[in-house]
Amino acid sequence: MVSHRQKRVWKYVEEGRLLKLKSYLQKNLDLDVNFSRGKRDRSPLQLACRLGDDASLRLLLERGADVLYKDRKGDTALHIAANRALKHGVSAYHDLVVPLWKNCPEAMYTANSAGVSPEDLLKWMKQSGSRANTSRSPEVDPEKEWMEKLFGECEDEFCETFGVYDDDDFLPLDDDEEDFGDWADRIRQEYFAKKNAEAQRLAASFSGWRKGKTKQEREQAQQSNKELHERLRKEHEEYLARAARKEEETRMGKKRRYDEQCAATFQGASSAGATKLSYSDIPWPAPLGTVQEMVDVMLHGVDRKDVPVFRKMLRKQQTLWHPDKFAQRCEARLEEKDKQKILDTVTALSQELNRLAQTLRT
Repeated sequence: MVSHRQKRVWKYVEEGRLLKLKSYLQKNLDLDVNFSRGKRDRSPLQLACRLGDDASLRLLLERGADVLYKDRKGDTALHIAANRALKHGVSAYHDLVVPLWKNCPEAMYTANSAGVSPEDLLKWMKQSGSRANTSRSPEVDPEKEWMEKLFGECEDEFCETFGVYDDDDFLPLDDDEEDFGDWADRIRQEYFAKKNAEAQRLAASFSGWRKGKTKQEREQAQQSNKELHERLRKEHEEYLARAARKEEETRMGKKRRYDEQCAATFQGASSAGATKLSYSDIPWPAPLGTVQEMVDVMLHGVDRKDVPVFRKMLRKQQTLWHPDKFAQRCEARLEEKDKQKILDTVTALSQELNRLAQTLRT
């Protein structure tokens, strides 16, 4: 049974509220962070991996989070981190995989319910990169090379989609019905099984191309292979386009929420009798993030090449977060215990905006 305090930990990890999480864990030193929630039976450490939150991940590791804990599908936190590295590349590898690996080397070789270990996933990522950097040798048999590329394309498609739908930020975690992530996982498995079987049939037919096949039959088989390869390529491009659209929608959603929260907070009364504001009540653009990540949310959607428009938006944000103007609007409403931390963050934001404005003048 998950306690009320554990639910608070889950909420802070899910919302990316690092400072809240750190403060709460410091106040509750006896709190066990090894618990699971949701239909997938994931731990807070696994949730941090799914969200790509390396700061919360390191904090949970310091509190004794179990790297070897398995969710409903037998995945450990390192499986989820490796899946994210397949999608996001080297940065996710260093942020998520490396800390988990150092904390628990054994987890690298622990298989999930499908018999796949994190080491297997990372090998697939390495092999995909190697294929992309390998130039074609003139001595290679063109037909054999084409078949290898065909199998490689099937494998690449599997690696690209393996775990992609774990990043379901907008899904209810406790829904008992099959959610979009489960549906996508099932479709992915069926798709890969179908394409793998098709590729195996082509490989079998390839071995008999030079024996007992007429020229017309060989040409038909080759055309069929090309059509399959073209379908795979188009489907892969469609997947990349969908992923890009989803990322842009997520970014626009963050920007919209930031603007709405700014309007709701800063239009409030400035008197001491108004609702008090704690650190978490301030409409930070990225509650988890660094100052640079906050600025990126503030200025998202503005074309930086259009200097007049970009400068106008930048000035608006400089005015909003200028320490003196912020103090005039909100200082009387700030919770005393959080006041200094809030003002320090506002100052850091103002300095970063000023630095960015300075680059426009050079």
